[in-house]
Amino acid sequence: MNREPLREITDEEIRTFREDGVVLLKGLFDRDWVERVRNLAEADMSTPGEMKQELAKEGDPGRFFNNTFLWPRNEDFRDIVFNSPAARVAARIMEAGKVNIVFDQFLIKEPGTRERTRWHHDLPYWPINGDQVCTLWLALDPVDAASGAVEYVRGSHKWGARYKAEAFLGEGRYKEDLPPVPDIEEMRGDLEFVQPELEPGDCTVHHGLTVHGAPGNATADRRRRAYVTRWAGDDVVYYPRPGIQPMLRDPDIPSGGPLDSDLWPVVWRDAR
Repeated sequence: MNREPLREITDEEIRTFREDGVVLLKGLFDRDWVERVRNLAEADMSTPGEMKQELAKEGDPGRFFNNTFLWPRNEDFRDIVFNSPAARVAARIMEAGKVNIVFDQFLIKEPGTRERTRWHHDLPYWPINGDQVCTLWLALDPVDAASGAVEYVRGSHKWGARYKAEAFLGEGRYKEDLPPVPDIEEMRGDLEFVQPELEPGDCTVHHGLTVHGAPGNATADRRRRAYVTRWAGDDVVYYPRPGIQPMLRDPDIPSGGPLDSDLWPVVWRDAR
């Protein structure tokens, strides 16, 4: 399996990420990586675990499955984080000299899932801060609007705002004193949106402050499986606050210090 992306990332793709806060990257992961992660998804969904969540509400005929911090607890996921193209893609897009893994995650919407992904942005959930924070969303199935393709508000990473984390399960669990996410639906006529369609092996990369959400999976026979990795670059530091998403464990580093630790190791570094 290829450790490097199947093609070079272009300067234009980097500019798109910088300006829009999100970029679609076609054909970077080979079939072997995709098939391997698909198999891991099936195994993970069938085995209960302490960090797994079912996000669809009672009465929803589908299933919205979430699991986080996979790589520290499973050698197969560790190999994907450290040896797939993901870290190199994140570093290239962010123009970072090194990248740390923050955590990995499955976000899976089965056919018929009504539950949408609320409008939110990522960075306020986590005890880190900096500009070089991104999420890589790897498609394991063909994805379009009907099956739950993520919709991004173009340029929202430049709004200069941080919004309170939205709880997908357990209302009121996040306590940080921040303004709520604006009513994006009410503002729809004044905003620009990006909703990429993906094939297996394609990915999107979005900035940690890009506002995004997603519909349910309205199809009857198409799954929407995504393996998501969260990455931090050169300028990112530890920024603990109460009332945010808990990490797998305390990183045992000082506030304001670099992330480099057993919890958030450096996965890729420029050797030059």
